Amino acid sequence: MSKRVRQYIGILAAVIAYYFVHEGAHLLYALSIGVFQKINFMGIGVQIVVFSERMTDTQLGIFCLVGALATFLVGYLLTVLAKKISNVKSKLFRAVLYYITIALLLIDPLYLSILCGLFGGGDMNGIALLCPEWIARCIFGVLLLVNGLVFWKRLLPIYRESFAVK
Repeated sequence: MSKRVRQYIGILAAVIAYYFVHEGAHLLYALSIGVFQKINFMGIGVQIVVFSERMTDTQLGIFCLVGALATFLVGYLLTVLAKKISNVKSKLFRAVLYYITIALLLIDPLYLSILCGLFGGGDMNGIALLCPEWIARCIFGVLLLVNGLVFWKRLLPIYRESFAVK
């Protein structure tokens, strides 16, 4: 399999994994507090719809935060496991987990620090119920910088070596 095909499969898998983790966390929280209404499939996106009128502001804030928290935790789990993953023989498997890790580490901090102001609030609308939006955006901005450094200093060297050798 060519490098380009592995990249395309890896990117597609990253999009699917991101939605699975992020929206899955929203779904589990909504189910746990009994406010789940439906799942909307919109173009290339997915959205968990809840009965927000049955939720307190704190519950709605937590609902909006759990997606980003889940991607953060799974992204860091994959970062911790990067050395082991890089030793797997399958280049496709390594490429898929490489792109999934990048997506989980960077998408939410990028969106919640910068892009939410350009494309609509999304989860930031709920997170702003927990703390002022500017504080949340600053926290996610710092997280974006930290995760970018983790990618650049830890993940990139591990995977670069992995793909060069095997």
